[in-house]
Amino acid sequence: MTTDSIVTQRQANLAERLRQYQDRLGDDRGLVVEGRLTRMVGLTLEAIGCRAAIGGQCDVVSSNGTHIEAEVVGFGEESLYLMPTGDIQGLEQGARVIPTGRVCEAVVGEQLLGRVIDGAGKPLDGLGTIHNDERRPLTGTSFNPLARTPIREPLDVGVRAINALLSVGRGQRLGLFAGSGVGKSVLLGMMTRYTNADVTVVALIGERGREVKEFVENILGKEGLKRAVVVAVPADNPPLRRMHGAMLATSIAESFREQGKHVLLLMDSLTRFAQAQREIALAIHEPPATKGYPPSVFAKMPQLVERAGNGDKGGGSITAFYTVLTEGDDQNDPIADAARAILDGHIVLSRRLADAGHYPAIDIEASISRAMNDVTSYSHQDAARSFKHLYSIYQQNRDLISVGAYEAGSDEQIDIAISAMPALSQFLRQDMNTRVTLEQSMQDLESLFPAEDVDDIEIPEGLNLPQTIEQ
Repeated sequence: MTTDSIVTQRQANLAERLRQYQDRLGDDRGLVVEGRLTRMVGLTLEAIGCRAAIGGQCDVVSSNGTHIEAEVVGFGEESLYLMPTGDIQGLEQGARVIPTGRVCEAVVGEQLLGRVIDGAGKPLDGLGTIHNDERRPLTGTSFNPLARTPIREPLDVGVRAINALLSVGRGQRLGLFAGSGVGKSVLLGMMTRYTNADVTVVALIGERGREVKEFVENILGKEGLKRAVVVAVPADNPPLRRMHGAMLATSIAESFREQGKHVLLLMDSLTRFAQAQREIALAIHEPPATKGYPPSVFAKMPQLVERAGNGDKGGGSITAFYTVLTEGDDQNDPIADAARAILDGHIVLSRRLADAGHYPAIDIEASISRAMNDVTSYSHQDAARSFKHLYSIYQQNRDLISVGAYEAGSDEQIDIAISAMPALSQFLRQDMNTRVTLEQSMQDLESLFPAEDVDDIEIPEGLNLPQTIEQ
């Protein structure tokens, strides 16, 4: 090789290096200090040599071409703790960790109606890219609690037992508490189809993947999907993506509420959201406090739930139903106990009723709607109390009655409860494909327990009413 060729080669190498530096200077991220991946335990990545804020995004790039996105979830004296939002196969020690300066945002807007998306806002339905530049913070924005519009308007959910005995107000947040296989998904589907709302946002968080297609096709249907947005993040997704899915669904509901629309938010389930936060917290060495749950779990739950509800200035609303999985049917499970404290009511599903073929298997005695008195009349409340009183008397003496130990005539109230029980039980039953409006629900209840000023209510067909029922 001649001297001239050597000089030419060096000039070419220098020009190439200058071009690379020029490209980096022109990068819209500007100059950043890169770190490197030093450790990985479970799904937690540990990096040194760079700095980023909590919630900030980083790109992790291996020499073999593997590229993943991760979010900062904690930091130590010299280390950053990151959690990936996708697959980590192929990641290697020493990979470059590049802070991007970005934070996760929620894609919102009318273009989402009729679509099924994942926790990152990307389409899952094969209907093409969602062209939408409207974004908002994934964590939402808080506002003055005194600015919230009070709950004053009843909401028709299409389920007689709930409409009549656990009346829901528009803007209320309720929990569906049940163990596995008791029918909470079916009840959720009934309310999806029958509730009067402008927009429905469904968040399927951490549940079985097969349920997504079944929910979209069998429960929502083509007509229901037209005014709905489905955010699906099945159980095989990383915990951070599952949390993002719940927050994304809430951000989408918030955007429609700001447009003055009445939104129905259905999240299945709040328990999986809490479990995802537990996985993240334990992975970064946060000590457990309550039955394996770190304190951050009980801080994240109200932050999510409080974003629902009525807006300010009399605008739109978000009525939210969160399913809560009670493991082993334990109603004192830490997540169930915390959820009851932050929600505006709870609907408990009973395995005993479900095993007996009683659907929906709502345990009226254990359920309550804290907003019922604000959205119902006094006569409605009196009739509901009379119903619960008789139902409770029967349940308290059910064992004695079942074994024949109770002698008729010993207690007048028990005699009335025994006589009324067939009608009460039938009132609580409802086929999943049948809608019972709020008006019809109230008429059925008043037929059982007529108010003093109502004398001409006709008894609806199908209710086998005993003649001995008294107000």
